[in-house]
Amino acid sequence: MGADTSMQALPPIGPDHPGVAELFAVLAYGEISAFYRLAEDAQMARTLEGKVALASMASAEMGHFELLESALTSRGFDVYEAMDPFVRALDDYHASTRPSTWLEALVKAYVGDGIAADFYREIGHSLPSEVADVVEEVLAQTAHSEFVVSEVQSAVRASTRDKDRLMLWGRRLLGEAITQAQFVLSRREALTELVLGATGDLNGVVALFDRMQQKHAERMSVLGLV
Repeated sequence: MGADTSMQALPPIGPDHPGVAELFAVLAYGEISAFYRLAEDAQMARTLEGKVALASMASAEMGHFELLESALTSRGFDVYEAMDPFVRALDDYHASTRPSTWLEALVKAYVGDGIAADFYREIGHSLPSEVADVVEEVLAQTAHSEFVVSEVQSAVRASTRDKDRLMLWGRRLLGEAITQAQFVLSRREALTELVLGATGDLNGVVALFDRMQQKHAERMSVLGLV
């Protein structure tokens, strides 16, 4: 019998691999979605400091979008056409995780965005440096995340009820994010190749999601949600 070739190693990913454009496109729509979401959520802020913090985070997301737009344009892609295949999945995620309180908005800004960042960083580590550098710059945390941590920590120390609700909210954010990531991968072959190139095989993809859950738990712990 011949050797089993069902899990042959994938060739190294180059900067011109079609999955790179798909990665930049899904990141771009994620950033523009985050901009509008944070700007809207800022209206729920209890203080002027809170409004400014989320508005500043939204501004940073727009800057990241412009970086990705430039990266796509330089590769000959129209940013809007490139983003289109990812609109449904990301819109569905945000629709199913729309915060109803200021504290939920803060947890989503910190934890929810962190889940996505973990996923894309895992892919980025295996890419050529000129691609990985763009991914890392886009995923850089804004300084105002410190405000989120302080605000949530104070709230959960003062209210067991808030703590319990936000713990459930954090689990929901994780579950919805993983569901939508799996949805995207099942429909975008080139992007899936990037993930497989980063993880080795399907078992590696499972391990990737396990690591995402561990890092999610660490972020929840930072917020006092354990």
